[in-house]
Amino acid sequence: MTTVTAEQTIADARERIDALDDRIIGLIQERMAVSTVVQEARIASGGRRVNLSREMEILGRYREALGKPGTALAMTLLELCRGRI
Repeated sequence: MTTVTAEQTIADARERIDALDDRIIGLIQERMAVSTVVQEARIASGGRRVNLSREMEILGRYREALGKPGTALAMTLLELCRGRI
């Protein structure tokens, strides 16, 4: 019978975390690109680059799903996606 050591369990879990992080980073980069499209379309039609009511919706969604840390995560995500104001 083969037993898995704690070290192997940790190594396997870290490998999975690294793969998940790679996917998350890719998704964030994709979200940034889509956000740029939205901002450019909004500006081209005479609107503002940032829609604060939409940002509040996003903050609420993250807070509901992840609690208080979700709000901080959403703020960081919004900052990355909106670029410099």
